Amino acid sequence: MTDLPARADVVIIGSGHNGLVSAVLLARAGLDVVVLEAEDVLGGAARTEYPFGGAPGLGQSTGSYLLGLMPPELLRTLDVDIPVLRRDPHYFLPTPGGPGSPYLLFGRDRAATRAQMERFFSPRDLAADEAMAVEIAALRADLAPAWLDEPAPVEQIADRHIRPALQSTFVDLVRGSVTDYLGRFGFKSELLTSMYAVTDGLSGLHAGPDDPGTGHNFLVHNMCRLPDADGTWMIAKGGMGTVSRAFADAARAAGAVLRTGTPVSAVTVSGGAADGVVLADGRAVRAGVVLGACDPYRLMSLVPAGALPAELVARMEAVRRPGTTMKVNLALSGLPRFSCLPADAPSPFGSTIHLLPGSAGLADAGGAESPMAALRAMWSQVQAGRLPEEPTIEWYLHTTVDPSLRDEAGHHSSALFVQSVPYRIEGTTWEQALPGYVDRLLAICDRYAPGTSALVADTMPLTPPGIEEHFGITGGHIHHVDNTVSFDERMPYATGLDGLYAGSAGTHPAGSVIGAAGHNAARRILADLGR
Repeated sequence: MTDLPARADVVIIGSGHNGLVSAVLLARAGLDVVVLEAEDVLGGAARTEYPFGGAPGLGQSTGSYLLGLMPPELLRTLDVDIPVLRRDPHYFLPTPGGPGSPYLLFGRDRAATRAQMERFFSPRDLAADEAMAVEIAALRADLAPAWLDEPAPVEQIADRHIRPALQSTFVDLVRGSVTDYLGRFGFKSELLTSMYAVTDGLSGLHAGPDDPGTGHNFLVHNMCRLPDADGTWMIAKGGMGTVSRAFADAARAAGAVLRTGTPVSAVTVSGGAADGVVLADGRAVRAGVVLGACDPYRLMSLVPAGALPAELVARMEAVRRPGTTMKVNLALSGLPRFSCLPADAPSPFGSTIHLLPGSAGLADAGGAESPMAALRAMWSQVQAGRLPEEPTIEWYLHTTVDPSLRDEAGHHSSALFVQSVPYRIEGTTWEQALPGYVDRLLAICDRYAPGTSALVADTMPLTPPGIEEHFGITGGHIHHVDNTVSFDERMPYATGLDGLYAGSAGTHPAGSVIGAAGHNAARRILADLGR
């Protein structure tokens, strides 16, 4: 049995990236910190695993897969270096046609992007895209300081941080739908509108494109400020486990004790304050502060009934949502070839590859369902508990940019990120439906890159219940709390029970691999302790 201190200043439940950030800051402040992780590996959903029996040496970011939203100021505060790799190009929108068919390949080469826009789309789309990029860049710069501070109502955030000319735009974006926001710019192409709606507005959400709060998720996903990012997401070299290892090493160096395979079964309360935890094996660790770096619903389930403020419990239950995203991790024996790309096109791998319902209509305007109508239909099917015939897919293949993950046989690490699917399927179970649905998703890939299915050496699919089981996230919701919920409406750092704090993706600023929640929760604890 692993040695474990009987007492600490701070016990942290969960070793996701936010918990590890908190551990670094609290230990450096001179506190005795113990981090307790239920799984046998650190990092929560930010981990690199080797899950493929058909390619056992192939590394894969099985959960989170890109690093984009972590504030550079946080990395400087932590004095931690995370090696990242620029994706260039970073977006690829193919169509399922042969040579000469339309496509869009975004990268550093703005002239090439403009030429593609003018050839396959329209000058109106180009103007809309450039106008939106300018406005989002301004909002990104203005909002950035708010992510490393206590949350406030959206109107106060606007007054404190957003330039006057954009304050009403900011409030409308956070409160409103991604469809309404994109509609302001006058895109002519519904396919471009749906691409931005899916990858930034709907990613990870339990929501459809017209739902309030999807605009907030869109803004969150455009907060990429890492050096050389230029507003784009980047690849962590060695997979997302590199992020967790860097923080874990810094926490240990500061004196924090990290323990895996040590699930917590309860938070203990005495005299109206949290005073430690009990482990699943019956051992106890006493502490003046308990910090939940697990999801808020897991944390709430560990606290004795009635100990938390009733208003907080009611508010958090009102925004509880199950996850509606699916990830199919893939080991590929070779690189697929997209039929629409000319032979001299830059490599599309490394980019986010958007397989969108309605994309065939770009080549034949009369032959396909409207892309936005397809998004709405997809969400209606999910709400009814049905698996969409053609969901939206973001396809990733990072080993051309980061070959360090490849095995000796040369397999490539790839994944399909699927939005949206139901948590529970009406009339059947995920166990029964999963094999056929994975085949369906690969058949969609084959339409764009014929022969992809034949390259699959192994799969590791994660349905919403599978995400819940594998990563220990309540409901399989990758944001912990839906990102339609913003700022002070998310789980607070100080829970209202003395000594009990929350600091996961379910708190401000949002769900994703950001780390700001861990920073802000630690700072709140230190302030409350007078340190």
